[in-house]
Amino acid sequence: MPVKGSDIVLILVAIIFPPAAAAMITGCSCDLLINILLTVLVGIVHLFSAPPPVGRHKQGYLPGHIHAFWLIYKRIKAEETYGHGGYSYLGNGNFVGSGPGGVPPAPGHQQQYYGSTGR
Repeated sequence: MPVKGSDIVLILVAIIFPPAAAAMITGCSCDLLINILLTVLVGIVHLFSAPPPVGRHKQGYLPGHIHAFWLIYKRIKAEETYGHGGYSYLGNGNFVGSGPGGVPPAPGHQQQYYGSTGR
């Protein structure tokens, strides 16, 4: 699995601020909201919990990091499978090939998105 320069940049962004990496991969989607909630709400829960033992730090960012790294991994696998630009993001970490050479799906192809009813 080759890792490119853009993947390294995504990993660095995910280390600094996980929701930014999720936004770069998924755009404004439910995965971005999930990552924000994992990053912020877990930190808030730790903020009001008992102080950690000496020498241990609170791990509020960790769930957001794991989710961002999972999205990066799924994107790398999609690029490996479908080629550069030959895939579309469906949500929930799923990518689908969009045809040879990055051609968009046929007009009759229905993509499933979060909250869609199929109508």
